Amino acid sequence: MLYKSTRGKIRNVPFKDVLFSGLAPDGGLYIPEKLPDPQLFNIRSFSEKKYEEIAQIILKPFVGNFFDNYQFNNITENAYSKFKTPNKCELISLSKDHMLLELFHGPTYAFKDFAMQMIAQMFQEALRKIKKSINIIVATSGDTGAAAVNAFANIENINLFVLYPNNRISEIQRRQMTTVDSSNIKIFSVDGTFDDCQTIVKTIFNDVKLSKKISLTGVNSINWARIISQVVYYCFAASRIDFQRKIDFCIPTGNFGNIYAGYVAKKIGTNIDKLIVATNLNDILHRTITTGRYFKDKVYKTHSPSMDIQVSSNFERLLFHIYKKPNIVKKQMEELKLNGFYQIEDTSLNKLKEDFSSGVASEEETLSEILNVYKKSNIAICPHTAVGTFVSRKFLNKNKVMITLATAHPSKFIDSVQTALGMTIVQPNEMKELYSKKESVIDAPNEVNFFKDILSKES
Repeated sequence: MLYKSTRGKIRNVPFKDVLFSGLAPDGGLYIPEKLPDPQLFNIRSFSEKKYEEIAQIILKPFVGNFFDNYQFNNITENAYSKFKTPNKCELISLSKDHMLLELFHGPTYAFKDFAMQMIAQMFQEALRKIKKSINIIVATSGDTGAAAVNAFANIENINLFVLYPNNRISEIQRRQMTTVDSSNIKIFSVDGTFDDCQTIVKTIFNDVKLSKKISLTGVNSINWARIISQVVYYCFAASRIDFQRKIDFCIPTGNFGNIYAGYVAKKIGTNIDKLIVATNLNDILHRTITTGRYFKDKVYKTHSPSMDIQVSSNFERLLFHIYKKPNIVKKQMEELKLNGFYQIEDTSLNKLKEDFSSGVASEEETLSEILNVYKKSNIAICPHTAVGTFVSRKFLNKNKVMITLATAHPSKFIDSVQTALGMTIVQPNEMKELYSKKESVIDAPNEVNFFKDILSKES
């Protein structure tokens, strides 16, 4: 399979180059030249297959022949070796026709493990093949950084630099990054928001000379390999539901990567009907889907910090699918940079709404929902999942199955969950042990040149 940029200048790029790329050279994001034909997968036949088997079937057309079958089988087996349940993710009933897809059974207890463990194995095998070293820089609102640190710790030929916003992630998220003893990893606490961290990373990638000099690579959700790794659990979940029934997925999302993976899953033959954006007070996606106007606003600190962003990077990929014209995508991205907003015209917005809906949960509604779900189902959920279940209940339809993604273990946000429940919850032993470990973190200014200097010196 070959890839192209959403902004039109870059075409016919092989997976090997896409794997090690954040942005395309023209500033766009990579997407396939053409999505695979649904008949290639026959997702109806997946109901008895193991998660690893489904992953191999789904990912192979996107990866192509860069890895031979033996290498690719090893990659998928190793990628899921740290997961705690045989199915890797679990479908749990909340009520009639409403299910939770638990995605927190990986090593860092968040859905980001699915993509990060896979991409780390791909990187490791690819670097062996091409005999090369790389540097990775990643901005995180919490879970991505923890997943990246776990996946890339002590891997040869890779240095990892992680930026997180100071005092804007949970203590567990921070400690999952800062307590890992690995010489190839450096963690930075940035005096700013996640959007600031993300801007620093994008600016560095746009410095083509520096990026090339230090072999810079990205593993944020704009990396295509992360997207396709997340497509797998949508296909797995859909295969466990009667194929005669349509499924709506409700996804707590800020950067649009997870829900975009659901969109790809829909396009390759699953029985997905609607994809529902669930968001907190930082509601840029809800505003855009309801009004067509994409504009940046103030970033609010919430109980669901992984969604505390106002720049949704992966939304550009959806714009390409809507418009089919890269020149329009490029124009709107330029308008966003220049004016701070762009407007999706009505015809295109209506097309978007054929596949997507959205909803918002306030801070009070989020905490109330955690308690509500616990009282009704005896299940503790994290604040992000609570945003999802709160929004999903507005869209329940007796003719369809609703699946809400449970994106993180409740213990990762223990303060918010215990506040909501008015009781203590038990943390996994792995999390308890983090409190006694020494942290290693570098306080950093919100300045791109600070990081350029570090990358230049240490790479």
